[in-house]
Amino acid sequence: MSQYSPKAEIESVLTARHSNVFAFLGGHEIGNGRQVVRTVQPYAKTVTVIVGGERVTAEKLHKDGFFEALAPAGLYELEITTHEGETTRLSDPYSFGVLLGDQDMYYFREGTHQRLWEMMGAKLKTLHGVAGCLFSVWAPNAQRVSVVGDWNRWDGRVHVMRNRIEAGIWEIFIPGITELMHYKFELVDKHGHLTLKSDPYATFAQHGTQTSSMVFNLDRYRWDDNEWIQKRAQHDLYHTPMSVYEVHFGSWKRKAEQGNRWLSYRELADDLIPYVKGLGFTHIEIMGIAEHPFDGSWGYQVTGYFAPTSRFGNPDEFREFVDRCHQAGLGVILDWVPGHFPKDSHGLAKFDGTALYEHEDPRLGEHMDWGTLIFNYGRHEVKNFLISNALYWLDQFHIDGLRVDAVASMLYLDYSREAGQWVPNHLGGRENLEAIAFMRELNTLCYAKHPGTTVIAEESTAWPGVSKPVSTGGLGFGFKWNMGWMNDSLRYMAHEPVHRKYHHGEATFSMIYAFDENFILVLSHDEVVHGKGSLINKMPGDRWQKFANLRMFFSWMWTHPGKKLLFMGGEFGQWNEWRHDGSLDWHLFLGEEHSGLQQLIKDLNHLYTSRPALHVKDHEPGGFHWLDANDADNSIFAYTRSAPDGDQVTVLVNATPVVRQGYRVGVPEAGTYRELLNSDSSSYAGSGVSAGAGFQAQQTPWQGLPWSIVVDIPPLATLVLGR
Repeated sequence: MSQYSPKAEIESVLTARHSNVFAFLGGHEIGNGRQVVRTVQPYAKTVTVIVGGERVTAEKLHKDGFFEALAPAGLYELEITTHEGETTRLSDPYSFGVLLGDQDMYYFREGTHQRLWEMMGAKLKTLHGVAGCLFSVWAPNAQRVSVVGDWNRWDGRVHVMRNRIEAGIWEIFIPGITELMHYKFELVDKHGHLTLKSDPYATFAQHGTQTSSMVFNLDRYRWDDNEWIQKRAQHDLYHTPMSVYEVHFGSWKRKAEQGNRWLSYRELADDLIPYVKGLGFTHIEIMGIAEHPFDGSWGYQVTGYFAPTSRFGNPDEFREFVDRCHQAGLGVILDWVPGHFPKDSHGLAKFDGTALYEHEDPRLGEHMDWGTLIFNYGRHEVKNFLISNALYWLDQFHIDGLRVDAVASMLYLDYSREAGQWVPNHLGGRENLEAIAFMRELNTLCYAKHPGTTVIAEESTAWPGVSKPVSTGGLGFGFKWNMGWMNDSLRYMAHEPVHRKYHHGEATFSMIYAFDENFILVLSHDEVVHGKGSLINKMPGDRWQKFANLRMFFSWMWTHPGKKLLFMGGEFGQWNEWRHDGSLDWHLFLGEEHSGLQQLIKDLNHLYTSRPALHVKDHEPGGFHWLDANDADNSIFAYTRSAPDGDQVTVLVNATPVVRQGYRVGVPEAGTYRELLNSDSSSYAGSGVSAGAGFQAQQTPWQGLPWSIVVDIPPLATLVLGR
């Protein structure tokens, strides 16, 4: 046995239990211009230490692959020959000193590091002329952490990491690592259990049952959307059109002839972008794109927060999709999930054997309904992980907006919990004060770092000031999904037209609070799953009435204050409820009603974007005026939308299948009014009842206005009039 390497220490290294491997492995000077070099190479037949032009054959001191050599002092390399005869020559990972800087460590501990993706995970680097990869992971309670992967036969003894105790981060630089190599972190956790974890900061990862992280170079892609980014910084989202097409990449369109496979990011760019642009939408919203193992979670149970899912391609191919959206004039909104994460053993749960990312107490740390875990928003490193992740998508992928999923579940400590199943805050209330502080900091930083982007809350309660500035006590979101409008409107539309007069208030109630927040009217994926049926099947009546009702409803929605969002398939009246594992029912375009409905959406988007009255004051009460909100007997709604430049339109909604002939409606001034849109038009496969070719205003005061016109309102239709 060597005098330089005690047997007990060798044993502790070979069992990967040594408390400080960097103090023992690698090269250590012993005087007289000599150094002892120690390395663990379980699969090596021979190891040679090369210093300058001198070669020293290392002695194998243990059958499990512990080698030692006395060599000249200085920089050295290892030449390793396996039993299969393969020879490689590399620098020794244990010859490199401390890797992560003190400033990075300080900001990480403080929870204010805004670019963690540059510090953590797997980073291809060249150090001292040596190419390789710097690995780092936060696991403060682990007894040992190793990087295992393709190159070391997934053996945790080979590349044990250095423990930076001051921050609980483990680090190692491994020469020779190249892009797309698979890896994980092998931990001996706090309780002595051996576990394999995917990299929380991986930028590329496997999906499904294969869960390795993959090394990827994010520094290669060259963007071509500078014009979009520059304009975005000056763009006023609140007073300009915003019409969003929500899409699930895995089921928008599939290649049935090729085993029902998904489209790739590039194929989606070829097909989806011109389709959405052709329909006149301003934005695409993408459901859960961060890496997730289970297709049926739709991307809302994330294990790879920094990795666009590899289902459709690599990160640069997703960047290309975003880039091409911007070049086509489309914004990209990404669904983002900071509210919970799954319990999958390779993910964040009990990462180092302790509740590292989640709360230890299940009353605070577990969503019983969803079987998932809740982030500990009060822990600096966890808050930093999430905020840095949000900034990552905005910075590295040029995302224009984040739609934050399940905000209500984050705001309330008693969300979906019975008495005794939750813990009050330190003031005795039900508000999650740590989550509130997290959201305010998130929104403040996103807007400060990336002007022109937006953060949108999916929030279903009456929490005040969700989309109000942090400086005035709000949460600071840019917009809030209008779940109240969605629920009331769909409930109203489900009634048979003959009964709607008894439920008139369901349709008008939204205007009582329409300007309390910066609302987006949403008909999202949540409304067409879990037995709720498709939008067309929510409509009452026979086939004709179903399509007429849906055309009327869409037109009503597009003229109602608030931005718009429609889930894919709704635009052509898909009969089937949405399925994540199949394609939309594109064959329905054999029917004229479906094509007509799609044409209506195109015309609605054109009308919405071209008429300032329909978008400039989406969030201000001065842009909406009821002409008649109380005609319950006829189920008619009459209102105007107006803009500061004088643009104005009049909207008449007839929620019954009876033509309302000779309806007098007030108008603000003299002149000829025309039909801007009629949802019953034959061009939309409607019955073709026309309100008339033109309407000359009469000096007959009506509905509080000095002039009026008389029109026929088509059945189950929305009529938009203007000059």
